[in-house]
Amino acid sequence: MGDDDSDYGDPYDSHTDFDFEFLVEDASNYDPKQTEHRYYPICLGEVLNQQYRIEHKLGHGGFSTVWMAHDLKKKVDVALKIVAEGRGENEYHMQKEILKYVKDTSHLTLYLDTFMLPGHGQNHQVLVFPLHGHALSAHTISDKSMATRMSAARQLLQALESLHKAGIVHRGRSCEPTSENLLMYSTDLNEQNCTWGMVSLSHLGKQDKYRKLGRPQRLAIDPEVWKPGEIVKPVSIPEELCTTDFYLGDFGLAMKLGTPVVENGRPPEGFCSPDRYFNKGPSTACDMWSYMCIFSVLYCKLSPFHTRSGFPEVATMVKRLGPLPGQFRGHYLWPEDEESGWYINAPTPGWDLRGVIKRFGPKGTSPEELEHVLSIMYKCFRYLPEERPTATQLLQDPSFQAIMDIYCH
Repeated sequence: MGDDDSDYGDPYDSHTDFDFEFLVEDASNYDPKQTEHRYYPICLGEVLNQQYRIEHKLGHGGFSTVWMAHDLKKKVDVALKIVAEGRGENEYHMQKEILKYVKDTSHLTLYLDTFMLPGHGQNHQVLVFPLHGHALSAHTISDKSMATRMSAARQLLQALESLHKAGIVHRGRSCEPTSENLLMYSTDLNEQNCTWGMVSLSHLGKQDKYRKLGRPQRLAIDPEVWKPGEIVKPVSIPEELCTTDFYLGDFGLAMKLGTPVVENGRPPEGFCSPDRYFNKGPSTACDMWSYMCIFSVLYCKLSPFHTRSGFPEVATMVKRLGPLPGQFRGHYLWPEDEESGWYINAPTPGWDLRGVIKRFGPKGTSPEELEHVLSIMYKCFRYLPEERPTATQLLQDPSFQAIMDIYCH
């Protein structure tokens, strides 16, 4: 059966689609009266740059919306990252820097094409990427085998090694948060930067793709906005369409080492290294702390420092690792919230790092494997950045190699 060129999903129905409002961007992001850095309004079926036909929504972030599109010239599916007005310059610059200086880019998500769209007042930069599967998520990691998860851990570490050898920190720059999207303006490597590969659907017609991915749910944007557009619920890519390839992307806040940084951003919960909370500048060592948090998600389905209790994340670090070094005292980003106990309290029995890994790690883990895992975690979860291993050192670490040997034959 042929495709109906006018059929691009279904109107949003509040009676049947209960999570729509929680998964889409706020309509105010398109309104020139409410935000300086506006999103570009998009309608499903629209063809951009006379080449890319929009077929589904992939997601949104603090600076952009991301869409699944079909390249009408090359006959392949791609991802289009459409950056908000006045944004995107750093990501494009860093993408070019990576292509120029990084020797091994096999585990990095890099742009294939770029073009500009005229906006309401400024242009919107569009970056074209390969289409990948969903981002890493602690909620879906159980569907992956330990072999797949540990292979991903190695691929991610190899990606970081390539970046760091070129003098690039994945998460370096900070940026101004907004009250609506405080945590979207993240400054550290985290699970949302990591994606699985995806089985190609480029050979399928649009309706066959919708049968595999689900039909888009869409809602028209206020007609007073300068251009027609739709708010579309992001696709949920089925697990069976994801491959075992693992990629690091999202370089919008990456930086070359030595670049001056203005610290006015909010790090993502569960992934930020402690030195960033105490006015220390970004470094490759910050990436290594964040990497080990992601390793923990891959190994035992959670970051050991994530908390939803309302307590400061630093307090959770102390519960897991013990007291902070004295040189941190007086440098906390929010001085009124600094606690004296952070500098004297011992780890919480049963809820220290060892206890958490034993509790949430794979069932039936041998004592030898547990010691290997704790060995690399304690090496990377050092409060002082200069004490953490480099990516190259960790790849060569006997305990890291032993874990890979257990799961990745």
